[in-house]
Amino acid sequence: MEDLKTRTKRFTIDCWKLCSTLPKSREYNNLVFQLLKSSSSVGANWRASQRPKSDADFINKLKIVEEEADESCFWLEILIAISETENPEAERLLNESSEILVITVASINTMRKKINTKKND
Repeated sequence: MEDLKTRTKRFTIDCWKLCSTLPKSREYNNLVFQLLKSSSSVGANWRASQRPKSDADFINKLKIVEEEADESCFWLEILIAISETENPEAERLLNESSEILVITVASINTMRKKINTKKND
């Protein structure tokens, strides 16, 4: 299985490639900007989470990944909803963003349990 650093970087690149194929208009430009911003933040903050200053910093950075992955899901859902034809790449990226979101939430919950165990010892 691909590690999350590589996977989130690939997600960012694939969103960029998808966005480069979309029509150029005021409406699409806003969607493209938002999707590029949120998807690139997923990769950048996952990477940053791998060099935390503390357990709390790790959770904080992962919370940003969670928020940005969820926002990426939103923009991909909008793109799919407004598309006049099927967009399998947008659907694939929506699935990928959803999977990254689930993994991130699980990682946050695992770290919180670890912190609580330390407190109770």
